[in-house]
Amino acid sequence: MATILELGIADLAGTRFAVSPLSETLRAVLLLGRRDTPSVNRPWADWARARLAEKPLRMPRLWPLANNGLDVHPEFLTPAPAGQRPAIEDELARMRATPDDAVRGSLRRVFGTGPWPDSATALYQDPAGSLAQIAAESSEFYQRLIAPHWERIGSVLDADIAYRTGLLARGGARALFGDMHPGLRWSDGLLILDGGSDVEVPVRLGPNGVVLMPSVFNWPEVSAALATSSQTGLVYPARGAATAWHLLSGALTTRLPALSELIGVTRARMLDALRAPATTSTLARQFAVTPGAVSQHLAVLHRAGLLTRQRSGRFVLYQASDLGLDLLDA
Repeated sequence: MATILELGIADLAGTRFAVSPLSETLRAVLLLGRRDTPSVNRPWADWARARLAEKPLRMPRLWPLANNGLDVHPEFLTPAPAGQRPAIEDELARMRATPDDAVRGSLRRVFGTGPWPDSATALYQDPAGSLAQIAAESSEFYQRLIAPHWERIGSVLDADIAYRTGLLARGGARALFGDMHPGLRWSDGLLILDGGSDVEVPVRLGPNGVVLMPSVFNWPEVSAALATSSQTGLVYPARGAATAWHLLSGALTTRLPALSELIGVTRARMLDALRAPATTSTLARQFAVTPGAVSQHLAVLHRAGLLTRQRSGRFVLYQASDLGLDLLDA
């Protein structure tokens, strides 16, 4: 199936990037429902399943709608974010405010002539009441299984957006979309996601172009809402997604003594932590030191070529450079 998005000049003008904690929450729910966990996200999946084994989380409304055995799910579960970095509470409020007609229309598109999960039937009969319960389940899932890692996840997503806005500035839409995924290409006003078959499925675009959302949990897939009443969302795999789980994977470097003698214990630990992108304030909290002290260490590491830095909005993200990684892994 090839998914086709026809983007005119007005659509491109409205196209933007966003980080969506609600979208990442749904992608994580989908990930836990898979039989085969991609290697990139296996550290988180193993951690999450261990937490759920200790204290189960019931999701009788959300789980059947998301993990429904189909290639699509109701798009109102993740409305396009209104800003670049909305809070999860704001996104849940938008989801709860979905008009009844939009909820019912989406359910008909997804489940058609059946079979319908019980939660879909209940949602069709009472959209407002069911959406409130779905929002509560989504919120609890986020707080328990996503929020403990959100600072690192958000830094990875911000770093991806900073990289891609640079591509757009240097090479336009063709450079931007050509680098997102091997199956995604831009040609003559069409954004085509090649799914490996000759069947073409056009996307019914929502208003104001497309919201491009990098994702850790959707790796390595690209997903587009086929029809929506809000802006059309396109979820793509973030660069460096695996680095979000560096602290979970057991990959923390244990061979730091020699490096510590060379550059100092604190700088060696910071360089190791910066396998995943992070801001000065994030590192200050992680290492329980002042932001000023962190800035001094980062300046030394950057001058030595061991770090890269790039601006993302009001923040500067630091990450180990190729040279820094070589030094860590030598």
